[in-house]
Amino acid sequence: MTVNKKQKKNLARIIAAAAMTVALHFLPVTGAARFALYMAAYLIVGYDILIKAFQGIKNRQPLDESLLMAIATIGAIALALYEKSGNYTEAIAVMLFYQIGEWFQSYAVGKSRRNISELMDIAPDYANIEAENGQLEQVDPDDVEIGTVIVVQPGERVPIDGVVVDGSSSLNTAALTGESVPRDVAAGDEVISGCINLSGVLRVETTKEFGESTASKVLELIEEASSRKSRSENFITRFARVYTPAVVISALALALLPPLFLLLTGGAPMWETWVYRALTFLVISCPCALVVSIPLSFFAGIGGASRQGVLVKGSNYLELLSEVKTVVFDKTGTLTKGVFEVTAIHPERMDERQLLHLAAHVERYSKHPIANSLRAAYPDEADECAVEDVEEIAGHGVTARVNGDVVAVGNGKLMDKVGAVFQACEKHKDGTILHVAVNGEYAGHIVISDVVKPHSAQAIAALKKSGVRQTVMLTGDVKAVAERVAGELGLDQVYSELLPQDKVAKVEALLGQRASEKERLAFVGDGINDAPVLSRADIGVAMGAMGSDAAIEAADVVLMDDDPLKISTAVRISRKCLRIVKENIWFAIGVKLACLILGAFGVANMWFAIFADVGVMILAVLNAIRCMFNE
Repeated sequence: MTVNKKQKKNLARIIAAAAMTVALHFLPVTGAARFALYMAAYLIVGYDILIKAFQGIKNRQPLDESLLMAIATIGAIALALYEKSGNYTEAIAVMLFYQIGEWFQSYAVGKSRRNISELMDIAPDYANIEAENGQLEQVDPDDVEIGTVIVVQPGERVPIDGVVVDGSSSLNTAALTGESVPRDVAAGDEVISGCINLSGVLRVETTKEFGESTASKVLELIEEASSRKSRSENFITRFARVYTPAVVISALALALLPPLFLLLTGGAPMWETWVYRALTFLVISCPCALVVSIPLSFFAGIGGASRQGVLVKGSNYLELLSEVKTVVFDKTGTLTKGVFEVTAIHPERMDERQLLHLAAHVERYSKHPIANSLRAAYPDEADECAVEDVEEIAGHGVTARVNGDVVAVGNGKLMDKVGAVFQACEKHKDGTILHVAVNGEYAGHIVISDVVKPHSAQAIAALKKSGVRQTVMLTGDVKAVAERVAGELGLDQVYSELLPQDKVAKVEALLGQRASEKERLAFVGDGINDAPVLSRADIGVAMGAMGSDAAIEAADVVLMDDDPLKISTAVRISRKCLRIVKENIWFAIGVKLACLILGAFGVANMWFAIFADVGVMILAVLNAIRCMFNE
């Protein structure tokens, strides 16, 4: 158990006051000395509550739990003096158990904060820049300009987003993505700030300023999350404003009206009995369990989601996420990798490897994504073959002379241009077809397609299992490609060939089709063109690792590793959190009402009141802590 200095101090006060109270119960001390010793124990454990109550009155905000505790305990002491019983134990016990409850609350909040701060301890203190003498110089990351080459040594965090220009290593991305498996990187790979370099030395060319890097953005999101309150938290705030004055007035009525009625009807007023009941009523009525456990539940839920690589920008979004019944997806970069790969090779006059070999050589110098996919599929492209006279023909393709042969790689227009008789691909109509001709004779074709992410189908199934009624895909891609992906993943609906404004219109239409306003629609996307629809949906979910800054800024939830399976994780965490919040609300209010009635009729004494207040708070806090752990 990890506790801070303040928690240690408070625990010491509780133990000291408890020990003094138990000792005084057995010591033969009477009169003023007895009163003084009991008051010493009372002030040791309760001085801060009395100060808070006084400050509340001074600031004209008196009706809070500190004032209720102060009135109840001072009243109990006054009754003991009035009755000359010398029994001040109840007053001290109320403060003791209240402070025990506060300590549990402080520990729970501290644990949740530590989980987040440890998880988000990703902002480095420095960046290494190589000086002219070859020595590494540590500089403030804020002072590093875009395009600067920084050095990341083993054990250090990557300080700024960039691209590896030299070296290879494994990166621990757990703090950002929740993924425990290290990610291997080499020259040409993108790296994001906040990851820990595990092995080799990396030289990284920065692509962003420190303030715009992933680590800074993540920390900013976490800091802002606590300021966005949920409907449940706002309800508790409004409830406390009405509830606290109501119970104070009720306690006064309970202390004054029955004795006055008895006095007027000729009976004994029994002032001490009714005042004692009113004080008990005040202790029972303290709304600690609600005021403490509800915000703690959301805070713990946000922390638990962060550990899984899901950043929720506020507890209001966590609550909305629990009500999602329709999830709308972008396709490219969200359900698919957004990276073209060779998915099929159909040669005519040579084997598959030879066809791919020729095509990769022709695309050697092209920066087009399709050229990148060919080179990735044929990693031995930079061999001893002579590649000359490379010519890129806009809208057609590329031609080059490879070992003396003229090789053309492109679409049907290019084949017509070089006089090659080609045929359409019957098996893969939904991919990009690259035809290849050698010296004017058709040699076959290669199919390039965007590949579905490994967990996309599992993500759709998990969402449906969690109670999401409808899954929809919106894409600007052609109909054949869109329908293939939708069928492969088991999506309910698909709309293709959409412009950004068309996506917004479709989401508007889907929002209008909801059976109830309480059924929420979430949109999941990653691109700049997704920002408008992310903002329009009830809740926007952005891919954080490779997603655009605009999408991350517009979204309410960010998936740090771009894994669509994390969407169902986020929904599950949010629903668990809201379930715990509702459990605490009903449990706290139910027990309070029952105990208030018992207290008003004199069935419950001060000890019973202590359980109704502190016991319920401790149970509610312990229940709230469950939000930090993912079942």
